[in-house]
Amino acid sequence: MEDARSVAFRLRIPYYVFNFSDEFRRQVMDRFADAYGQGRTPNPCIDCNRYLKFRRLYDRAALLGCDTIATGHYGRIERENGRYLLKKALDASKDQSYVLYMLTQEQLAHTRFPLGTLHKTEARELADRLGFFNARKPDSQDICFVPDGDYAAFIRRHTGKADTPGDFVDESARILGRHKGIAHYTIGQRKGLGIPSNQPLYVKAIDPKSNQVVLSENDALFSQQLTGENFNWIAWEAPPRQFRCSAKIRYRQTEQPCEVTVEENGSVQVLFDRPQRAITPGQAVVLYDGDTVLGGGTIL
Repeated sequence: MEDARSVAFRLRIPYYVFNFSDEFRRQVMDRFADAYGQGRTPNPCIDCNRYLKFRRLYDRAALLGCDTIATGHYGRIERENGRYLLKKALDASKDQSYVLYMLTQEQLAHTRFPLGTLHKTEARELADRLGFFNARKPDSQDICFVPDGDYAAFIRRHTGKADTPGDFVDESARILGRHKGIAHYTIGQRKGLGIPSNQPLYVKAIDPKSNQVVLSENDALFSQQLTGENFNWIAWEAPPRQFRCSAKIRYRQTEQPCEVTVEENGSVQVLFDRPQRAITPGQAVVLYDGDTVLGGGTIL
């Protein structure tokens, strides 16, 4: 807050602080903890954008008579054929379009991403010239409410519930050892398993009902198909029944070519041209046509 106050003072613009902490706890932290309890791996930045930055902040801006909100996200908004489109930032290394797929046409119409056409080095140089003391502040790499990266410890504190140990099993349901609690694991994980084996083992699946974590060798982590739900479409009011595009299944991944089928119930089947490693329930699948975001949803 003090960083923002300093910049606002330097720019001679009004500065306000809105307390959305209860909403943040309910819509972001609670959802994060609940997802891990269901054996899923969530992306809390997406929920923060959906419920806080582009809902509560947007609503508060409207009450103050503001027509537009501007954020520091690295993305671009363009209007084509009467529709607002979300596009990748010009700085591919900082592009955040993956965590912005939930934006609606109304939100896109009243949002600006002034950094979307800048490289991060240019943004820092501009901030330096303007005398902002945080021009060289390091980028944040961690989830803001879990700065030490220990998700399981956060979930224990947040929910007040102790970890429930269970069995590590192989793909044949043979017990391999004991795990510390499913919140400690995510699909594709190798480190911290503590299971002796002649071959490296990885987390292939998490079953919250049986409280088991399934381990496998690396080759078994590859899959060619996924199902997505709760899709938000940006490029169309209603998408085609079937189309080709590329899809990204995690933030730091390069999108991969695929065939998409939209089912009558709204769920989406994504068939990749090549098998993908560690497709993870709870993460987002975001569809692209070049640098344009077509839409996105949550992996089942």
